[in-house]
Amino acid sequence: MLQRVNLAHGEGGELTNKLIKDVFEKAFGHGEHTKHDSAIFQCKPETIALTTDSYVVKPLFFPGGNIGKLAVAGTVNDLAISGAVPKFMTAGFIIEEGLHLKDLKEIVHSMADEAEKAGIRIIAGDTKVVEKGSADRLFINTSGIGTVESGHKLQPKHIQKGDSIILSGTIGDHGIAILSAREELGLLSDTVSDCASLNGLIQSLIRTIDGIRLLKDPTRGGLATALVELCEDFHFNCEIDEESIPIRHDVHGACDILGFDPLYLANEGKMILLVDSKDEEQALQVLRSHSLGENAAVIGQVTGTTNSAGKLYLKTPLGTTRRLQRLAGLMLPRIC
Repeated sequence: MLQRVNLAHGEGGELTNKLIKDVFEKAFGHGEHTKHDSAIFQCKPETIALTTDSYVVKPLFFPGGNIGKLAVAGTVNDLAISGAVPKFMTAGFIIEEGLHLKDLKEIVHSMADEAEKAGIRIIAGDTKVVEKGSADRLFINTSGIGTVESGHKLQPKHIQKGDSIILSGTIGDHGIAILSAREELGLLSDTVSDCASLNGLIQSLIRTIDGIRLLKDPTRGGLATALVELCEDFHFNCEIDEESIPIRHDVHGACDILGFDPLYLANEGKMILLVDSKDEEQALQVLRSHSLGENAAVIGQVTGTTNSAGKLYLKTPLGTTRRLQRLAGLMLPRIC
């Protein structure tokens, strides 16, 4: 590992994985409860999910949202994809002196609006103000708590060959929206961030379909990195079809211009669903009946299970197959 932390360590890719394993896992350990984006634990008589996250997106305002909406939606989604119903959250604000109160009020109101939509209550918070130059206008830290309803747990132990991999919609929207908001890059795009709380859609899926194995939101590091993490953590191999992956034309065009791979761009309102193949059509119906899942598509399948870390493969339009790895190096710093 590099001797100093750099921006690439925060990109959700290979360096992030090494940082977690070499620093945090060695100190705190790594068990079954840490394989999801929320830790699941027993707090009798209920099973509780707990998550925490920090938001440092640049710029604070972007097409489709701002750091406040992102902080709430991100916290809600981390709870929801773990199978929990979001209930409460906290918010800590690190504010650089000089931030306009107008901007702060707009951000906080966005948080309140998104929390109301998602049905989660912001019940505690903290504020710190630091000297100019000590932060970039505003950072937000959150914690979220949810409950896991009896009989609605995910089933990663039942993953088997033939299980379907479904994506809830187009990828790369958030990444390109952030890039277009960074005026120094000169990118002109109408792409709007997909930033949204997915808990309503997820609960519809969980309560309707018995064969859900896993859920995952492809945030930092994008679709490819998220799937690699699932393959390695839950010991299965899978293959996805490049032509089946939904990508907006403007996102594709921006990636062609800038030399980015959309498979590694961040998303903030999409999810990956692993489901028993017999439930594939029903899952698609539930997804497509919701505004946040109308572009859902089957993008691949589990090709087998393994006792070691699994692997992700991509079938290209030419009919060839190549292995995909985590995001390596720096792509888009300060994306969430």
